[in-house]
Amino acid sequence: MTNIYTYIKKLYTYFKIAIKGSETEFTSGSINKAIFLLSVPMILEMVMESLFAVVDVFWVAQVSTDAIATVGLTESVMMMVYSIAIGMSMAATAMVARRIGEKNPKGAGHAAFQSMLIAFVISIFISVFGIYYAKDILVLMGGSEELIENGYGYTQWMLGSNLCIMFLFLINGIFRGAGDASMAMRSLWLANGLNIILDPIFIFGFGTFIPAFGVEGAAIATTIGRSTGVLFQLYGLFNGKRIIKLTLENVRVRMDTIKKIFNIALGGMGQFLIESASWIFLVRIISEFGSPALAGYTIAFRIIVFTILPSWGMANAAAALVGQNLGAKKPERAEESVWKTAHLNTAFLGFVSVVFFIWAKFFVGLFTLDSAVLDYGVLALRIICVGYITFAYGMVISQAFNGAGDTKTPTYMNIVFFWLIQIPLAYLLAFYFEMGFVGAMISVAVAFALHAMACIYLFRKGNWKLIKL
Repeated sequence: MTNIYTYIKKLYTYFKIAIKGSETEFTSGSINKAIFLLSVPMILEMVMESLFAVVDVFWVAQVSTDAIATVGLTESVMMMVYSIAIGMSMAATAMVARRIGEKNPKGAGHAAFQSMLIAFVISIFISVFGIYYAKDILVLMGGSEELIENGYGYTQWMLGSNLCIMFLFLINGIFRGAGDASMAMRSLWLANGLNIILDPIFIFGFGTFIPAFGVEGAAIATTIGRSTGVLFQLYGLFNGKRIIKLTLENVRVRMDTIKKIFNIALGGMGQFLIESASWIFLVRIISEFGSPALAGYTIAFRIIVFTILPSWGMANAAAALVGQNLGAKKPERAEESVWKTAHLNTAFLGFVSVVFFIWAKFFVGLFTLDSAVLDYGVLALRIICVGYITFAYGMVISQAFNGAGDTKTPTYMNIVFFWLIQIPLAYLLAFYFEMGFVGAMISVAVAFALHAMACIYLFRKGNWKLIKL
């Protein structure tokens, strides 16, 4: 009994340290402690992101089935923006973590600013394109005329305000690379907490002060919330009180650093663009079965995101540990950190998959009363959950490659498993073998499993330990 009490007390002490972010050096000491201190704030950060995703679709579902479908179509395109943001975030995390591991905080600051500069330039082009071609994008994605007319404003807001999305992901990647996961957590909690509060206000209106914007209101709330989170991040970077600091010395163009970041980021962008583009084609296939199928898939996907994002918290912890320990010239410690994190993630998603499979109807039923949408959502949730356990290994090991600066290996794997296998398989099963919506969902589970096995094989080869940044 005394041992249990002591253990709980130790966990509570570590939990407080993790939340406060008072410990940021993870190249020595207990690996289990390092995983815990990094994972807790990252998991809590992603829990809030997951909560927002679920709450957002809940409120949108009260508008109409077309409103849910609009979010689904736009989200599939927004995955391209998220891919660029995450790719840039990966490069920043790898560079900053390596410099911190080398005890070079000034170099970490240089890497941070140059990555922000690149993201700013890219976001301008996306904003202009998204605002002017929102309707054309929805037409291309297979939206009906009524859906497009009622929902294109949502698409304009989401693509037009992509800078706040870019910076929110990127700067949090900078903080994570520095080992300051608590600051990243606070930024996202502020952004999405405000977003959750504003969602119903802008969707349904607030008295005579704010009119009802419908589905467009969800995008307005998102923009306000995320922009506030970015302002908080910038304050953290420039106030000089965090481990990663930006000063006037950092605020100038350094082409050598930009080239290094861009080389890593290109692999990261390509990696997630390839994966995201595969999801766009999958959504296009699903849209052939009508708005109820698209809405059911969107709900199932948001429910899945609710658990996948906390898992990404653990995967991000592995990336930071790999980067810092390679910088400190401790590759064996980096490898051990990854395997331990992968085992924990697999246990978590294994439990979640069982819960979702058994109670799929209950979870999907929280978001819709439409029987057709409910049936499609239950099918999607149950089938995708089958690939959950293997996916747990794949996501952690992929992030480990990225943390080492090896963004090319996951990119090649994504081409093979999400383009050469998942999309052709989805089409064949759905149309050639006449399995319809079920066939498209089965292709997702198969791709997850094969991708994870390839990750394990390549990680064991150890070439990632030789990457120089």
